[in-house]
Amino acid sequence: MGRFAKTVELPVNASQAFDWHARPGAFERLMPPWQRLEIVEPALPTEGSRAVFKVYQGPVPLKWVAEHRDVIPGQQFRDIQTSGPFASWEHLHAFEDIEGGGSRLHDTIDYRLPGGPLGNALGAGKVASDLERLFRFRHGRTLADLTAHHQDVDLPRQRVAIAGASGLVGSQLAAFLSTGGHEVVRLVRGRSPANAGEISWDPATGRLEGEARENLDALVYLAGEGIADGRWTEARKKRLIESRVHAVERLTAELGKLESPPRAFLSASGIGYNDEGFLADLAHRWEDAARGAEAFGARVVMLRFGVVLAGQGGALAKMLPAFRLGLGGPLGSGRQIMSWVALDDAVGATYHALKSDASGPLNVTAPKPVSQGEMAKTLGRILRRPAFAPAPAPVLRLVFGEMADQTLLSDIEALPDGLVDLGYDFRFPDLADALGHELGLA
Repeated sequence: MGRFAKTVELPVNASQAFDWHARPGAFERLMPPWQRLEIVEPALPTEGSRAVFKVYQGPVPLKWVAEHRDVIPGQQFRDIQTSGPFASWEHLHAFEDIEGGGSRLHDTIDYRLPGGPLGNALGAGKVASDLERLFRFRHGRTLADLTAHHQDVDLPRQRVAIAGASGLVGSQLAAFLSTGGHEVVRLVRGRSPANAGEISWDPATGRLEGEARENLDALVYLAGEGIADGRWTEARKKRLIESRVHAVERLTAELGKLESPPRAFLSASGIGYNDEGFLADLAHRWEDAARGAEAFGARVVMLRFGVVLAGQGGALAKMLPAFRLGLGGPLGSGRQIMSWVALDDAVGATYHALKSDASGPLNVTAPKPVSQGEMAKTLGRILRRPAFAPAPAPVLRLVFGEMADQTLLSDIEALPDGLVDLGYDFRFPDLADALGHELGLA
């Protein structure tokens, strides 16, 4: 029998820490970016509730079923594997108040590996290392999230609708808000609302259906076809314009017809706004469309995201295979500036804009942009791999065409002065810390 135990001190009392874990989105916030895990049946920690996952460790996913037992609200709950990759698994989450304020979260896992003594001899060291890596990430994010929410404990909770709630930033924003006690409403396409927390939305017409569309505090628009998902053919350019410009125009027009439209409209944009070319023109038109929400009195914020670094998607996930093979390196000359932001700060900055009185454009970028060469060097160092194989600009232009110059080879230094003036405190101002957190290699 193996045992793993780790403790973290939190700025809230035990009951508040338990409540955070008992709200929708908690498991999504605790899932490590490097672990391929799919939630099949989510379950909050109530006695006898059952959660089902698929764990991908090879070509065939493993089914993991866990049941919640020994649930004492405000004090503890236990996850017990009823079927899965371990011979047995019991995870106790215990919360205790600290004299003078705050609490401690104790995570204790008792497990047995399959294969008896041989399985233990072959796998015990790796399991212990993996659990240490996992809970370093989980406790770090739990502490950061609860600290952020505790700072705003006296502010009213908000009803926030999200377009793009299944995307890279949107999914984590939804989880962050709901665990903080806010009500999240998802805009879903192609079907009627399945529950009170959904609004049916047709981007082609702007039509909104569902009672949840009224009395929103804010709507956050994070939808749209991926910018760097392939060559910019004329057909793809039309789809990019449709999913950003025209969809937002129709959406704001429809919102203006509501009896009680959102008081704030936050829309994603890009740091290429002040550059030249198709991407800059797209950003201009996208932001102009978002300003349409001003017609019904909404506070409008344009979130100009830099390159969002996340282990499970986006630019970093695309870079990892080559770097892990030792075939990574800078793009083009390596001298061009890359304005980046960690996923947790992309979420944190969006929340900060939601709760503030900000309006207009905000650069959502880390305060320390780096060159492409420094990015490659830092990623290689964290992965313990060489990073000297550059991707020449002519090759990138041959493969990606126009998109290469305006994304992969672009040289844009965007600083988050507006966020800093609003008092936002970056969790990951340094590239190495951001990459280490997302890859579990801090």
